[in-house]
Amino acid sequence: QLQASGGGLVQAGGSLRLSCAASGLTFRSYGMGWFRQAPGKMREFVAAISGSWSSSVFIADYTDSVKGRFTISRDNAKNTVYLQMNSLKPDDTGVYYCAASGSSSLRVYDYWGRGTLVTVSS
Repeated sequence: QLQASGGGLVQAGGSLRLSCAASGLTFRSYGMGWFRQAPGKMREFVAAISGSWSSSVFIADYTDSVKGRFTISRDNAKNTVYLQMNSLKPDDTGVYYCAASGSSSLRVYDYWGRGTLVTVSS
């Protein structure tokens, strides 16, 4: 089970940190991703971070539009993945979903959480 939180209303240029708490899976072994869906649009990839049974070094990937503004991180001790969002823009508005991937490529996601709404006002 994945539970996302931390969404809200923020002005353009502001920041938010999303959290996603996982339960019922071996969290450290799963890659984790964040996706978003804006009103009237398809769900899109935002960021992902690799998982590992043994390593504490993780690989992160971002969609171009958020590079330099968003940072994905994970705390395996807390079974939680985070998305720090800075310099937010109105185009970042949407429902943000976290997902868990058992694939090393991070292209296929096995578990999805309910979303948390982020609204960025201009």
